[in-house]
Amino acid sequence: MGILDNFEKGLERVVNGAFAKTFKSGLQPLEVTSALRRELDTKAAVVSRDRILAPNRFTVRLAPGDHQRMTSLGPALVDEFTQLVQQHATAQHYSFAGGLSIELLRDDKLSEGVVRIDSNTVQGTVRWVPVLDVNGKRYPLKKSRTILGRGSEADVPVDDAGASRKHVEVLWDGKRGQINDLGSTNGTRLNGSPLKQAPLTPDSVIDIGRTRIVFRVLAQADDSTGGRR
Repeated sequence: MGILDNFEKGLERVVNGAFAKTFKSGLQPLEVTSALRRELDTKAAVVSRDRILAPNRFTVRLAPGDHQRMTSLGPALVDEFTQLVQQHATAQHYSFAGGLSIELLRDDKLSEGVVRIDSNTVQGTVRWVPVLDVNGKRYPLKKSRTILGRGSEADVPVDDAGASRKHVEVLWDGKRGQINDLGSTNGTRLNGSPLKQAPLTPDSVIDIGRTRIVFRVLAQADDSTGGRR
């Protein structure tokens, strides 16, 4: 299976049926990923014998209709774009000066179906931020213990009749994640397998009832000490 096939399957996994419904016409996400990869390859520069530096900040300019469709999926689409850019950079042995950033920008001057990519290199440190993607909505994990469930006490709400009030907890110690089922009525599945307690690795899929939740660890830029190149 190719990298672009994985991209489509990954996006469908996160947003369920919304992917097919959203992109029946107009600019397709695969066209944007191809444009991002071309931008990486075009702008990558050899800076030493062992280092090829690629841009890490991307502005994706879209026509109004395409922009509305892309942004309607929430942060899940940008997360998939970011993951694909990282995978392509790794395969080509590119390096970055800081964390990756991709912004979708509406451009009224563009015709529908046309995408324009602007990129540059921004020096900065990288902050690794754990998040949960729930139906296209992103929840950063700001505490060492995060409870998911249907009840008002939950830190991350799961609007699903198959979820218990306190269904699972996600633990994060700054480097590693763990998930524990809290005695839920209908159980929890991690990457398709039932669990009581398990390590939580990046891009794991948590199933609670009919709700799919993706655990990610995102490399976000912290540019407080850097500048543009």
